[in-house]
Amino acid sequence: MMSRATSTPLDDIEFLARSEHRVAVLDALADRPRSRVALRRETGASSSTVGRTLRAFEERNWIRRTGKRYETTQLGAFVAAGLRELIDRLETERKLRDTWEWLPSEESGFTVEMATDAVVTAAAVDSPYRPVNRFASLFEETDEFRFVGFDIALLEPCKDELRERVLDGMRTEIIDPPSVDRSILATYGEHCAGPLESGNLTVRVHDDLPPYGVSLFDDRVAVSCADQHSGAVQLLLDTDAPATREWAESTFERYRRESRPLTLESTSE
Repeated sequence: MMSRATSTPLDDIEFLARSEHRVAVLDALADRPRSRVALRRETGASSSTVGRTLRAFEERNWIRRTGKRYETTQLGAFVAAGLRELIDRLETERKLRDTWEWLPSEESGFTVEMATDAVVTAAAVDSPYRPVNRFASLFEETDEFRFVGFDIALLEPCKDELRERVLDGMRTEIIDPPSVDRSILATYGEHCAGPLESGNLTVRVHDDLPPYGVSLFDDRVAVSCADQHSGAVQLLLDTDAPATREWAESTFERYRRESRPLTLESTSE
């Protein structure tokens, strides 16, 4: 066995990573003191595994025993907190590993941390409409909706629901590039007439929007990313995290300030 004097932090990381039970036991004890029986029951580890784990933790001064229960020391609690943060970070990384290049850049103010608790829905070869379907489910649950970006592939499948919701009183504001508005009005002019006349739908025009979309619902915000060549939605990331909400609100308001109201002249430019 390696001497504690000659071991390195990576050795301790390897020790923890070699067994999910070790991570589970340390995490459980950091939450509150527990007995061996409780640890076996909660982690699913055998009695011998729990015993070996506890002895190894005691050798490292991560835990102490009081009667029949074990609890973390300050050192153990410190390690457990760092381990949990590392696991959370890696869980986020795994969600984004194949899709992160679609997300807004750091220059926009968006950070990977904002995706920590997000639902990430990516298109797949056998299920290309997964992001759109996820968007539709969020759309059905909101009473107010705001969007900025290139929205044809995202909103077109929901056009009938959007029309009915707006006519029923849902306050909606959309910021589009002129090319998108021209396409929508040319294709769905009569479809859009009622919502625009209702006063519940506001459409604004912006000439330099980002290559992603930002949706603001009542309780969640979403970032949508589409293939710039095909227009197909590749990714939808949605979350109720306050930091992401703040970023989304700020992004929407910035583009709103720079936009202009939709007019027939603005779509014919």
